[in-house]
Order: sequence, then C-alpha cells, then structure tokens
Amino acid sequence: MSLKILRQDFDNWMIPVYNPAKFIPVYAKGSTVWDQNGKDYIDFTSGVAVNVLGHAHPLLQQTLRKQAANLWHVGNGYTNEPILRLAKKLIDSTFADKVFFCNSGAEANEAAMKLARKVARDRFGKNKNNILAFDNSFHGRTFFTVAAGGKYEYAKHFEPLPKEIQHASFNDIASVISLINKYTCAVIIEPIQGEGGVIPAKIAFLKKIRELCNKYNALLIFDEIQTGIGRTGQLYAYMYYGVIPDILTSAKGLGGGFPIGAVLTTNELALTMTVGTHGSTYGGNPLAGALATKVLELIKKDKIIEGVAQRHAWIVNYLNKINRELNIFKKIRGLGLLIGAVLNKNFENQANQINISAANYGVMTLVASSNVIRFTPALNISKKEINIGMKRFANACKFVIKNK
Repeated sequence: MSLKILRQDFDNWMIPVYNPAKFIPVYAKGSTVWDQNGKDYIDFTSGVAVNVLGHAHPLLQQTLRKQAANLWHVGNGYTNEPILRLAKKLIDSTFADKVFFCNSGAEANEAAMKLARKVARDRFGKNKNNILAFDNSFHGRTFFTVAAGGKYEYAKHFEPLPKEIQHASFNDIASVISLINKYTCAVIIEPIQGEGGVIPAKIAFLKKIRELCNKYNALLIFDEIQTGIGRTGQLYAYMYYGVIPDILTSAKGLGGGFPIGAVLTTNELALTMTVGTHGSTYGGNPLAGALATKVLELIKKDKIIEGVAQRHAWIVNYLNKINRELNIFKKIRGLGLLIGAVLNKNFENQANQINISAANYGVMTLVASSNVIRFTPALNISKKEINIGMKRFANACKFVIKNK
C-alpha cells in the first residue's frame, strides 16, 4: 500500500529551511494546478520562473520519454549528443562561443565567479581578485554566491564568508565608481533584481558599468537565471538593454522544469578553464540537454517570446484595475513576465499575508521582499487563466484589507 502523505509530514521529516504552502500540488496542466483535494489554482509562479511553457507540456513529455529510453546519464568523462546540440543552439542564439553546463543557477554563478577569478589571476596576478556585487541582489545559496548576494539575512548565519566581495547600490553609478578599481576582477549583476523586489536596472546604468569594466579590465557577469529564456520579452535581458556581458549565467526556465544551469562566455575567456579546473557530475546530462533544446525550439517555433508583451499588458492592466478599487499598490514594475506589485505604506510587510490569502482563493503568487508581490507566470499562460487568476487575486487582496 502506498504511504499516505500529508502536509504536516513536511514539518516532521524535512530540514525546516522552507515553509511551504499548506496544500500539496499533485497534478498540473498548462498554468493550472490541482492539490490533493482536487482544488484548482491558477499558477502565476511557474515554479519561480522555471516552467516557461507551463506544466506537462505534451512535447516536453514526449522528449523526456524518448531520451529516457535511450541514455540518461554518462558522467563528465564522456560527452553526449543532446548536450552538444543544446550548446550549439545557445551559441547560435547569443554572444557566446563556449558553454559550461551544471544543474542550477547557484552552480552557474559559482562557476562564473571562479572563471572571473582565474582569468584575473592568470593575466594580472593574485591580487586582482575583488568581486563587485550589489545590495539587495540574489545569486544563490552556496558560500560564494550567498556572499556575493546583497541580502545579509541569507548570509549572516554562515560567517565567515568568502572575502574580497563588495556591494554597491543598485542603479547608483556613483556607488559603483567609488568601489571599482584595478583590483576588481568582476562585476556581477542581475539586469532585473528578482528576489530583491523586481527592480529593473536603468539602461544608462548598465552601459556605464560596461565602460567601467573595460577601463579596469574587469569582467562583466550578467546573472540571467531569472530574466533569461524569454522572461523579459527577449531571449535574454542583455538583448533588451543592448549591453553585452563577458559571462552570462542561465538556469530556471532553460530546462522548462528540468534542472539545468549554464555559463555562457567567449572563446578567449573559456580557454582559461583547462581540464580539471572545474566540473559537475550531473552537469550536461542527456536528459537535461534534450529537454532544454526542445524548450528553445518550441519558444522559437510557437513564437512564445512574441506573446510576452501582450501577457504583460493583460496582467498589469488587471493589477491597475485592482489598485483603482483597493488602493493597495504603490507601483507596478518589471519587464515582460517578471512583474512586481509594490505595496503602499498602508500595507507594508503584508506581502506574505497576501500570498497566503491568494493560495486560499486558488491562485499561486510569489513574494520578492516583504513589500512586493511577484508574478512570474508561464510565458504561454492563456488569457482565460489570467482572467480567472486575477479575479481570485483581487478577492484575496480584499480579504486581507477586510481583516487588516
């Protein structure tokens, strides 16, 4: 007999680094999810910007079954056809000449910063090792990436952290100028801060950072874990900004739900990483390669990215309508389908409460700081699902207001 699973089992059996919702999803299709009791939810999270083609896409299922019947895993002592096809597709679609594959965004950022440190050490000596990051940023949960992240509450429990990492103020070029110098080996930045509150970088800000990196022989790393794979209305956000990084990290949506991370860079920089300098047991496995390749094919074939702007408008129009009635948001910001609804001062620190209420009303949302509700739906979410979900979200906001 199969073990009956309850939500309270999480509290009993799991290391408590999460506090998941009080329901357990068991089935999903498109942008609709059903729980153990058959209740349905409109999913405005897509697994935190992961399921870019929604849940259970039939062609992704077909791809997984086909690859699983042939080759699952061989380890990094061998290569495989699916991962090489994916590498070529990414190279043909971006500025990059070379790719490294891993399993997650944190691993990709870790590898990117290791690459930057090695390039600087090889070219300029061991003292050029400073990494400039930004307040309120998020780059992962490994020691190196949590130190680069600008959220002290995520890092304070694990000190001492890796050294030679400084933090400038986001969108404040004077702050960058005051910190960058000849010892800076890299600047790592999210084109849009996701966890930090869905804050887009100003175009002039990124362009000036590019100039400063050139001046000080520092590498520019774009963390596009959340903004990549069509999320902003371009395949990668750097294309929207017109600023080309030296290194780009990708994950989340790349696999459409299957774990994969990638580091994209140029020939010149890639050749610094010789055999044995880095690796990953699961990175570049055939299952991930096949699925990510199919995701990129479908996004292009079905013109998914071309529909992002329209869906952005539908969601923002609904949020503005809710705000006209309830006066709950200070502003709506973001690009494409990475949208943040910033709560006004009367509802400060209520983001999580609204998130819980949304789940009770049958809609899944995210928070990005205590004052921002974040929406990262599938890029192909239907207008019907948006309509249903936004009506439910409005009712959830009304409930919070009523019981404030």
